[in-house]
Amino acid sequence: MTAHRVLLLDPDDEARRALHVVLDRRGNSVVAASELDSAKRHLAAADCDVVMATPELALAIAGIADRPPIIAMLPARDGALAKALLAAGVDDLVLPPLDELAINLALQRARPRPLQTAEPPLESALVGDGPAMAKLRATIKTVAATKTTVLILGETGTGKELVARAIHESSPRRAQKFVAINCAAIPAPLLESELFGHARGAFTDAVRDKTGLFVEADHGTLFLDEVGELPLTLQAKLLRVLQESEVRRVGDTESISIDVRLIAATLRDLMAEVAAGRFREDLFYRLNVVPLEVPPLRDRPEDIAQLATFFTARHAARHDRRISLSAEVLASLSAQTWPGNVRDLENTIERLVVLADGPVIEQAFLEAVTQLRAPAVTTSETDDNELSIKKATRTLEQELIRRALGVTQGNRTNAAKLLEISHRALLYKMKEYGIS
Repeated sequence: MTAHRVLLLDPDDEARRALHVVLDRRGNSVVAASELDSAKRHLAAADCDVVMATPELALAIAGIADRPPIIAMLPARDGALAKALLAAGVDDLVLPPLDELAINLALQRARPRPLQTAEPPLESALVGDGPAMAKLRATIKTVAATKTTVLILGETGTGKELVARAIHESSPRRAQKFVAINCAAIPAPLLESELFGHARGAFTDAVRDKTGLFVEADHGTLFLDEVGELPLTLQAKLLRVLQESEVRRVGDTESISIDVRLIAATLRDLMAEVAAGRFREDLFYRLNVVPLEVPPLRDRPEDIAQLATFFTARHAARHDRRISLSAEVLASLSAQTWPGNVRDLENTIERLVVLADGPVIEQAFLEAVTQLRAPAVTTSETDDNELSIKKATRTLEQELIRRALGVTQGNRTNAAKLLEISHRALLYKMKEYGIS
């Protein structure tokens, strides 16, 4: 049987000594530590090839690059905790009772992790190993190799610009500029000049020539966020640019040839906007060559613990702090619906990191700072099959939808407003849950 160099992490002296004896008996070389700083020193020295740790310490080191595999030792059979640990990147679990056979089997399963080279932007931007994100990443890699126009759909805060950047960074244009503009943030009279540029003297304040963003992004990628906010007059000009691959500045008589990959994004239902006469149908079909929908966070709860761990590491480094989240906090965060999506979650994590008064953020602190509560668990929910976060979230969604429809006497438009989701999303969920 292969012997291992084991880093044993447990703050309980008695439990640590007992496990040390078990590991020694099988010929393993054991280094023991009781706190995080010591564990990090051993990991930096690379003097172990597998880590056995309590859940809290396992979570605290799960995000460290080029670490050995981590086996978390659970104190009790807890389905929510197990899911949170695996979502955070822990490699394996040992469930009670922690006998010699279970420990040795876990060590046999341990395999070296591949070395992490510089992480490509696609992987670092779009965190989550759930099926929705895996599908999204696969689509991004497919369309990135082409020049085709992409229309990114999704709610506010889902990360549409991150998806656009990931497409650019994975494409042959990655060495060229990625230029982004929010069409809703610039007044219509100025937007034309920003996009297409203007010649000196074209209007009163045009005291010099201006290069528009299309020319600035030549040979690169231009990202038009909130493209549904473009006024109709600019929609016609944008359509011509897409058809002719050339742009004419305001007040100029010459056209400039360009080679720009266009990516657009919107949270509006553009087909409904076309039907209402607010968006050109021909432009819609030009933009909608490859539609790519970014799922809301409530539809991928399995990714929340991993995202929370990722954001904790990011903001702890940014604020020069050593902070981790307890397993209970990860489970609580995973049970929330996050109406503001990934941006909402990240803002919450940064607030926790900035205000934290200790190295580990616990549930009581989470509730005090954010008013987020842990989900209630009844005595009938002790079976592991009843600890599904996804199932609990679906049950909660159905209940909230029924309540909102009751309050609004069946008015789906007003119910969608109460639920803070789009009318289209409400109709989809009503169909999914069989709510009439």
